[in-house]
Amino acid sequence: MAAYTLETRLDGALGGKTAAALHRAFGMRTVADLLAHYPRRYARHGELTPIDSLVVGEQVTIVAQIRSATERRMRQRHGTLLEVVITDGRGDVQLTFFNQSWRLRDLQVGRQGIFSGRVGEYRHGKQFAHPDYELFEDVDAARMKAEATANLPIPIYPATGSVSSWQVSKIITMILDGLGELADPLPDSVRERYTLLPVRDALERIHRPDFEDQVDDARRTLRMHEALVLQTALLQQRQFVRAMSATARPAGKMLAAFDAALPFALTPDQAAVGDRIAADLVGAWPMNRLVQGEVGSGKTLVALRAMLQVADAGGQSALIAPTEVLAGQHLRSITRMLGPQLAPQIIPTLLTGQLSAAERRRAALRVASGQALIVVGTHALLSDSTTFADLGLVVVDEQHRFGVEQRETLRAKGSSPHALVLTATPIPRTVAMTVFGDLDVSTIRTMPDGRAGIQTFVAPAEKPSWFARVWQRVAEEVAAGHQAFVVCPAIDAEATAGGEDADAPEQEDPARPAHWGVVQAARLLEQHPSFAGLRVQILHGRMTGDEKDATMRAYAAGDIDVLVATTVIEVGVDVPNASTMVILEADRFGVSQLHQLRGRVGRGGVPGLCLLVTDAEPGSPARERVDAVARTTDGFELAETDLELRGEGDVLGDAQSGIRSSLRMLRVVKDADLIALARQEAERILDDDPALLRHPGLSQAIERRLDAAERAALAKN
Repeated sequence: MAAYTLETRLDGALGGKTAAALHRAFGMRTVADLLAHYPRRYARHGELTPIDSLVVGEQVTIVAQIRSATERRMRQRHGTLLEVVITDGRGDVQLTFFNQSWRLRDLQVGRQGIFSGRVGEYRHGKQFAHPDYELFEDVDAARMKAEATANLPIPIYPATGSVSSWQVSKIITMILDGLGELADPLPDSVRERYTLLPVRDALERIHRPDFEDQVDDARRTLRMHEALVLQTALLQQRQFVRAMSATARPAGKMLAAFDAALPFALTPDQAAVGDRIAADLVGAWPMNRLVQGEVGSGKTLVALRAMLQVADAGGQSALIAPTEVLAGQHLRSITRMLGPQLAPQIIPTLLTGQLSAAERRRAALRVASGQALIVVGTHALLSDSTTFADLGLVVVDEQHRFGVEQRETLRAKGSSPHALVLTATPIPRTVAMTVFGDLDVSTIRTMPDGRAGIQTFVAPAEKPSWFARVWQRVAEEVAAGHQAFVVCPAIDAEATAGGEDADAPEQEDPARPAHWGVVQAARLLEQHPSFAGLRVQILHGRMTGDEKDATMRAYAAGDIDVLVATTVIEVGVDVPNASTMVILEADRFGVSQLHQLRGRVGRGGVPGLCLLVTDAEPGSPARERVDAVARTTDGFELAETDLELRGEGDVLGDAQSGIRSSLRMLRVVKDADLIALARQEAERILDDDPALLRHPGLSQAIERRLDAAERAALAKN
């Protein structure tokens, strides 16, 4: 049999049917993809234990036969429970699987196999919850297999309904047996410096260790592989950008006039970041800078000063925002800040999908002719019909809301334009180094004077009287002349749930439904005696652009007292008179999202109050998120907490798909020091060998790990 390489396609190595199943389940195409599908843990077979002697809490392996398999709907929660009873002739044990109906195809009465798991108790009997298993046609084969591998760690792989952990293990074993010579991604000097394994040994020990002590060295080696490959690719991308030439955009009279008219002094961070951007705009290569800062820290002001510097040099700037509401708000804010002296020279122009055909034509003409020096818009800016006379700066607001293709489409409308990316989602240092390693990252930490601050409290289920107090506090704030937000995780919770389990107990408090949507919250407030004279309106994503904009304008003008909304208000909505934020089912939101929502209040001189309503049990992961937000208003501290609680997959977001796929074993919190070391090594390697001609293993690893689409993702960040 011909030896496999890491580049070998799976359909050639395994056959079309198996390869197609792996591609559907995990997106695998090559041997390298398969071997990077690492075990998520290792089980121990333990002794072959008779069922009648099982001890609760022990990890055991038994050989048994399936006696029954039934599925039923759960009473207290949505979904189904699959219950399988197995027997070895001396006793029975129950296996339970939640929402995994597909297992009924395999777990048929009469089939035999090895079952491995931790012994639990259920209704005075023994149970395995979600055990690992391998089925055989006869019990003797199962027993021989179990005895032969009794002392080996069992790799447990991420699996799906169509591809089990056992199947992945068999396939990987076959591929490893046929694997040819491998070029090591790590230079000898790096491997020796950190006492790491050759690549072949690392792969063998991660997938089929002889004992568990071998796994740690394999993991350490493979984490360095990932860190070095990613950091080298990011630094190569930075080299690529810096090899491009950019049009210098020096500051002039308009920026000077703007600064002179500012009624306040820039904060130290605003000034420092602004100076850095000003220098970038006259540099030899295009600026590629990420500016992160808390809600209300003045990122828009910093971006506007950059746009004025570009306008001074005759260039145009395009600011793309994720929603029409936010784009309209940006335009009004920019026009107001420019004032009557500068606005007629700049002609700020809005370009969104909700404009009438005639309005859109007029706006597009101002943009194409170069008359509009600042253009604010949504996805309409990406249209083929939108052209610029001289696009010098692209500003992306809330970059996590955009895919990389959209950002690149906008940048392609100019000749190597500068790029400024803004985010109010604080990014932990390790994430910035790992994900935005090709960008220059600036941070605005100091807040403008005059902010009254925000107090945050949790209203938990274990203190039911607090729920009534939440609505009293909202009414009190409105009576004091302020406004409030009520945020819900859904538009209509009843429609989303699709009906409750018929066996579920009745709700103890009819005024407090199990799940909240805008519909349910608005219904509650309509009937609440404290809200009888208050003006309550709703806002959600199914409303038209005109309806959403009109509602937000009315709220900003003070014509609405309480706005009941979904997270459509998460980004950029600025109503200084809003003092109170109630978030229902707060445990259904992430840490950073709760922090973003909370930032909608306390924006003026009015003290902010945020009330987090939750039914999550104390000590549960969901409750930990809510409690973390209540403990601090420091977004950077919360970003680290969010990363630790959720993992980088959720924190990074879909826009970083090319990079996320590279984080197979690397963990940006736990491996922060390793990432920093890898960056130093990557810099050393590229300084000595920019094209990696003397490092073919590393070059090939970058090509394998970052395919064309993923390289494009890096280029567009």
